[in-house]
Parts: sequence; C-alpha cells; structure tokens
Amino acid sequence: MTNLDLRPLSLGEILDRTFSLYRNNFLLFLGITGIPQLLILALHLTQLFLTGTVGTTVVDRSHGALSGAMAVFAGLAVLVGAVVYLVAYLFAQGGTVLAVSELYLGRTATIGESLRRMRGQAGNLFGVTLLTGLAVLTGLVFLIIPGIWLACRLSTCVPAALLEKLGPGESLSRSFRLTEGNAGRAFVIYLISFVLAIIAGAVLAFPFEFIISLSTSQNPGALEMWTALAQVGNAISETLVTPIALIATAIFYFDLRVRKEAFDLQLMMNPDAIAGPGTSSIPSILS
Repeated sequence: MTNLDLRPLSLGEILDRTFSLYRNNFLLFLGITGIPQLLILALHLTQLFLTGTVGTTVVDRSHGALSGAMAVFAGLAVLVGAVVYLVAYLFAQGGTVLAVSELYLGRTATIGESLRRMRGQAGNLFGVTLLTGLAVLTGLVFLIIPGIWLACRLSTCVPAALLEKLGPGESLSRSFRLTEGNAGRAFVIYLISFVLAIIAGAVLAFPFEFIISLSTSQNPGALEMWTALAQVGNAISETLVTPIALIATAIFYFDLRVRKEAFDLQLMMNPDAIAGPGTSSIPSILS
C-alpha cells in the first residue's frame, strides 16, 4: 500500500485489499492477535490442570463435585480469566486497527509498537465496545434484524475511536454517520468473517470437542488432554481469523472517509502527515 491508492472501493476491492494486506503482513497480524491469545490459552490450560475446569467445561476428578475450596478457586479463576480475556481482546482489536492504519497510509508497523500504542487507549476502547455491545444486544432482544442492522451501522466505531481520538458516545455517532447507506457492505464483511471463523473452528477445534462429547472414558487424564487440545485449536483459529474482520473494517473505514469526506485529498494537501512513522499527526488528519 505504499503507493497510497486511496480511492472509492467496491466491496470486492475492499475484500481483496484485506486479504492482500493480511497475506503480505501475516507475521505482523499473527503476532498482534497471537500474543494476547497466548495469555488466554495459558490461563485456560492452568485452570484445566489445576482445577479440572476451563470456563464451564469440567473434567470430573472424583466422580463427584469439586471440593468447596476448589470450587471457590475455580470461580476466582474464571473471573480472572474473564478479565484477562477482555484485556487481550481489546489489545488485539486495537493493535490490529492501528497497524492497518499505518500500513494503509504507507508507513511501517511492528507488533510491539502497535500493542504499545494501545496502553493509553484500552479504557476508551472498552467503553466503545461496551456501548456497542449494549446497543446491538438491545436490538437483538426486540428483533434479530434490528440488532444485525445496528451492528453493521456501528462497524467503524473502533477505527473512529482509535484514529480520531473520540470518546465512546462520539465514536458510535461517528460510525452511524459514516456507514449511512453502507450497512449492506458491512453485513457482507461480517458474514464472510463469521463463515471463516466457523470453518477454522470446525477444522482446528471441533474434532477434539467431538471426541470429548463421545468419550465414555473414566480416565480424567485423557479428558484433560482432549480438552487442552480443543483449547489450543480454539486459540489458533481465533488468532488466524480475528485479523480478517478487523483489517476489513479498518479498510472499510478509510473507504468511507474517501467517499464522503475526500480523505485522499486531505492527504494530498498534507504530504508531511505521511512522512515517517510519527503517530502524532494522525488525529489531526482524521479529526
């Protein structure tokens, strides 16, 4: 993307650039999403081998319930796991979007720098994610279609929050304005990402989960092994597929800026903004 070919894109071109950017920078995106996933996987495997539980999956060690103390420990482990998962999710999500913005505007990006830039923005991104989730959930409670429509209209709130330094409420409003008339394209991006996630999970994790569901073995060691392999498969599938939706969303965001706000002309009039790796100029261009 060093030639800065910023112009209105068709949906096919957005997807083509998504997979090209992912393929050409595979190790970068693998590292950004993989490092947080490793933390989650390590925690889950620790829970499994110490307490026999992973989330809601229980490996029964004694044909009965866990002891009271072990049950309390398992509950605390699940709580800690939820916090770790949330932090890892925010860093993987934000780090990927920030890396895409650098690459798409002709700069360079590294794993460490992309994740470091998230340190001061995790709280804001949590607010964006929380408000988006509540809005979509509200739509789903009343009817499925409004929930899906809201998810599509809010698809660019994360790039808006990170690149324009907007608060949670402002980010949602910004996304609503940008995606007006473009919810259908966002839906296709989500649909393709969902299908790829299902395929990856079916290949990498489902075989082990299927073995667990059919297992009649009373050997807890065997059940732990298959559960651990299922967790590894899930971690690998999420690491591989998660960047696709995030890259596509970020490119979609830039495309909407070009279409509606002549973002390409803004860059032409501010050539210094794309010279070098400095990130301090990004908010002024995108604000």
